[in-house]
Amino acid sequence: MLGRVRPKKGYVTNLPATMMDPGEIIGKYHELWHVEQSFRMSKTDLQARPIFHRTRDAIEAHLTVVFTALAVSRVVQDRSGLAIGKVVKLLRPLRSATIAINGTRHTFPPEVDADRQTLLDRISRPELTH
Repeated sequence: MLGRVRPKKGYVTNLPATMMDPGEIIGKYHELWHVEQSFRMSKTDLQARPIFHRTRDAIEAHLTVVFTALAVSRVVQDRSGLAIGKVVKLLRPLRSATIAINGTRHTFPPEVDADRQTLLDRISRPELTH
């Protein structure tokens, strides 16, 4: 019995051949699953909703915000050692309030328990994560 002939997977890019070695391009393509995983995580854990833009400026602005949120969430995960969904769940109850009374503003910070303060310290001070 003859074996099936499997077509080879093709790669197409708009990069000039002098910019990057073909093996490197293929390697970068194989790393795309990290980006795809990040977007699955971000849409679920950050409760992102699809937004439809029509102008180039709006699309680029939206992508900038999305990639910034993704980068920040990766840093938070790396520093905390927790999934971003867990961090959001733990920190969501921390709310402050600002009240205006007779022309003066009073801000009341959240009460932060020791465990959450440790988490906040790990996120905001990378030297504590090692």
